[in-house]
Parts: sequence; C-alpha cells; structure tokens
Amino acid sequence: MKQGLIAATMVTVPFNLQASKMGFSVLARPYELFSFPDGGIVATVRKIKEKPDEIKRVIKAAIKANRYIRADRDGTIQAVMEHYRTDKERAMVIYEFVTKALSEDGSLPENGTRLIIDEARKVTKTNREIPISEVADLSILREAQKELGIKGK
Repeated sequence: MKQGLIAATMVTVPFNLQASKMGFSVLARPYELFSFPDGGIVATVRKIKEKPDEIKRVIKAAIKANRYIRADRDGTIQAVMEHYRTDKERAMVIYEFVTKALSEDGSLPENGTRLIIDEARKVTKTNREIPISEVADLSILREAQKELGIKGK
C-alpha cells in the first residue's frame, strides 16, 4: 500500500496501529462486521465424557479471565506489555481489539459459527444442513454459566 501497488489490505492487531500512523484509514474491524469464534476451548469427545468436571473448571476459568480483562483495563494492559514485551500504545490497541472480540459469558457466536460451518460445507461439497449442535457441545458451557450465575445465550 505504501508503494501504491494495492488499494487496500487486511492488517492484524497491532499492525493496524502502524498503518494508522502511516496515514491509512481503517475501513472495518472484524468485530464490527460479525462475531467470529476466533478461538475457544476444544476437547475430544472422550475427554468430555470421561472428565466433564475438568472441562467445566477450564470453561469457568476462561469466563472469569475474560471478565477480569474487561474489568481491569490498566492491569490487563500492563500484563500485555509484560507478556508481549511491547509499549503501552501497542498494548492499548491490543486491549481494545481483544475486549471487542471476547465473549463475556463464554457463548459461541452463532452467526460466525454458522458462517464457518457453511464455508466448510462448500469446501467439502456437503449438501445437507449441519446444525451447530453437531459440531459444538454446549452442555458443559451451560452448566458452567449456571454455576457462575450467568444466563447463557
């Protein structure tokens, strides 16, 4: 873009900060367009069946961590600076992006999950509809949410 060879490109955090400093405009941010399950907790069916309490504890810890991140902005920015060995300005950009993408209650964003399933159907040439419940078991998440006093989506 700097050389004028392309008009637009996708840039990840924190490189968007550098692009802004170079005078480029942000056209859209992923969280402004749709909710996408960018990460998550995965386990084998065997693990879920054999150790559901362990899975639930991990889910609850993740939800608590997401809530901490939102609740303690300064502490989280400091942790980002230390962990990634970066300056405060970059850590703040990372924080702002991450807090928009994090699920406060651990829920799976349905529209983004549907998008992933539909894209996988196209690639694999699968014609039948695939319900989210066939690729994601949310039962332990619901239990964890209930124990934390969260009304899940």
